Amino acid sequence: MKKFGLAALALSLMHMGAGSALAQNDKMTPIATPAQPAAITLDTGTLPGATAPEAWHRQYNSVFARNVTVATLTPFLPSAAKATGAAVIVAPGGGFRTLSMENEGWQVAQALAGKGVAAFVLKYRLNQTPQDMAGFERSMAEMFSATAKRPPVPQDPATAYAPQVADARAAFALVRARAKEWHIDADRVGMLGFSAGAMLTMSTALYGQDAKPAFIGNIYGPLSAVTVPADAPPLFVALAADDPFFGNGGYGLIDSWRGAKRPVEFHLFEQGGHGFGMYPKTTTSTGWFDGYVRWLGMHGYLQPKR
Repeated sequence: MKKFGLAALALSLMHMGAGSALAQNDKMTPIATPAQPAAITLDTGTLPGATAPEAWHRQYNSVFARNVTVATLTPFLPSAAKATGAAVIVAPGGGFRTLSMENEGWQVAQALAGKGVAAFVLKYRLNQTPQDMAGFERSMAEMFSATAKRPPVPQDPATAYAPQVADARAAFALVRARAKEWHIDADRVGMLGFSAGAMLTMSTALYGQDAKPAFIGNIYGPLSAVTVPADAPPLFVALAADDPFFGNGGYGLIDSWRGAKRPVEFHLFEQGGHGFGMYPKTTTSTGWFDGYVRWLGMHGYLQPKR
């Protein structure tokens, strides 16, 4: 029980600073699969060896998916009057075992569409977890309690995240194939990821072959040093200094991008914990989205291409 208690504390730390409402709603409650009429099935097939069916639950007043075996992409398109032609593929986080579909997916995409940027929520395939909720909770507890005992990033992300990178590549291919229909400039498609979604975003940019995002965002993902290609896209990073997982791992990623003389912007917030996403919080980490939008504007993505 002690081990589970420490992991439960880690789960709470992921969302600390969001107020008492979240603290009172940390229980995982199963829910029916939400209707997703706009979701488009990607052509990457079913996760090999998967046996557990997709399931959904509510936690922290938000909606999560797990045991995703078939990847989908859901468009959130701006009005024609606002559309800038830029687009962002949004990758929610959840340790590759669950997806924070609402806080780090739909709400982000809706906010981007409101700024004139087409957004696409990627529901990528996940590592399998126990079908029963109690077993799933135990598996998440074990993962979080072990985080400090092993490197957060595998030595070979391209292999470790192969199904997810394939899903991201398929998402980019789909968006570009339908760019004219969706009023998108095919060469102005970026990617934004949260936690594990940030790991996927970085892997897609570095190892995704034909994906080639025009710009990328890493929101509270690990900041390990990497080898940066000469044509690496502009990078936006946001992290809270009190992040219990990645707040004390150094800033090698920033140094790598700067060393390669590639554009990078880094926001280190004093407080915010992990997983703040679009949650309303009293900490300055809530300002990450406004900063990100200003960064998009600085790079010309809030205006139509001239």
